[in-house]
Amino acid sequence: MTIEPTASTTVEDDAHTGCHPGTPLQPYLFVVLHCDQPLAGGARHGLSGVDLVTIGRGAARVAARKRDGELRQLEIRLPGGTISSTHALLARSAEGWVLEDAQSKNGSFLNGERVTGATLLCDRDVIQIGPVFLRYRAALPAAPETAADLDTVALAPRAPGFATLSPQVAEQLVALERIARQPVTVLLLGETGTGKEVLARAVHALSGRAGPVVAVNCGGLPDSLLESQLFGHVKGAFTGAARDEPGTIRSANRGTLFLDEIGDLPLSAQAALLRVLQEREVVPVGGTRPVNVDLRIVAATHKPLDHMALRGEFRGDLLARLSGYRHLLAPLRERIEDLGVIVGDILRRLDIPAATDLKLSTAAGLKLLRHPWPLNIRELQQALSVAAALTTDGVIGEAHLPEAALGALAPCSPALHEERGDPEALRRNLVELLEKHQGKVTHVARDMGKARMQIHRWMQRFGIDPNEYRGG
Repeated sequence: MTIEPTASTTVEDDAHTGCHPGTPLQPYLFVVLHCDQPLAGGARHGLSGVDLVTIGRGAARVAARKRDGELRQLEIRLPGGTISSTHALLARSAEGWVLEDAQSKNGSFLNGERVTGATLLCDRDVIQIGPVFLRYRAALPAAPETAADLDTVALAPRAPGFATLSPQVAEQLVALERIARQPVTVLLLGETGTGKEVLARAVHALSGRAGPVVAVNCGGLPDSLLESQLFGHVKGAFTGAARDEPGTIRSANRGTLFLDEIGDLPLSAQAALLRVLQEREVVPVGGTRPVNVDLRIVAATHKPLDHMALRGEFRGDLLARLSGYRHLLAPLRERIEDLGVIVGDILRRLDIPAATDLKLSTAAGLKLLRHPWPLNIRELQQALSVAAALTTDGVIGEAHLPEAALGALAPCSPALHEERGDPEALRRNLVELLEKHQGKVTHVARDMGKARMQIHRWMQRFGIDPNEYRGG
């Protein structure tokens, strides 16, 4: 097996990755999920300074880097009775990283299929070694503070929701932690179920504010009572107002007001909320004198507020006030390397006897890794809750997972899936666009309607170097 250096690249801008321009990209190997120890979390290993990875059995999950002459090695030990002392090898070649089974007793598996020879890895491939699943990523941003090896055993997140192995997510959370300590309004954006309320509460915990977190579901407020519930009312302001009520905004005084689904807030209430943000005061319904409030605003939505503002469906001035700092939460399918971290957290919080002693069958573990999770962490939590209740022997199997988690599986590599339609046509399209944009990958991504990282995955697969299309 020939081991040769591979080319590196850098992030051009932060439009798609959330990382700083010029951030280098490097390959990673993630330990994602221990099916026999699902509370064990996972680990992250950068491969840019490695020529050979050996994976074998150990009493605990440990990793060590060493040199044998010019050969730079990473040795990973994983606990598991079905793992051989030297089970599998990953070697760097001119084409990329290659996986080979080291004549193990129980075999190594790639995307559910047994490995029979040296196999070139593709981005997002899933490797199974005994009861442990690993995932290969071909090129992820590697900023200095997030490029180092990391094991969740040593990971002590500052607040719930901040635990991650993903370099991109980690870099974004580092920035959010700094923002949390300042009196800046935060807007959390992302798909449904990505954990926006968890992060909102984490921002409050890191802020040091003495008051409570008060959460408001803006889409669940009836129009007739909306202003009363938000701004409070005085006794006798309307029929049924038997006493003064402070409302949710004043209840958050000295704390944090979390406005969930802010995109659903009616226009009639947006003007009044804007006044709160500008003046830091509330006029209760039926009242004549404003009441000062000291609060931090964190808002969240899955809706495209910028487009809504252009269409007049959301006040532009309110959006500007809410957008002190914007944080985009990645969907679970884009941070599946964190699956083991999230599964462990969910099992610890389940209100089911012996939930922390549960195990997963390897078939169930592979299903969890390959499911696209359209409803994100919320869907995963529901799936595990149901499965934990159904199992009778302490092992979650395929039969215990909800039907949605068994069907409509996403392939391990979306890039390969799209290639299979007409790979040559895809390659020609890439080359034409690289020529058109003089090798600027960000512009190619925009033309194709894809993330920039997706374009890099395709270029790696086809052996395309964008530098060849750039002007001198």
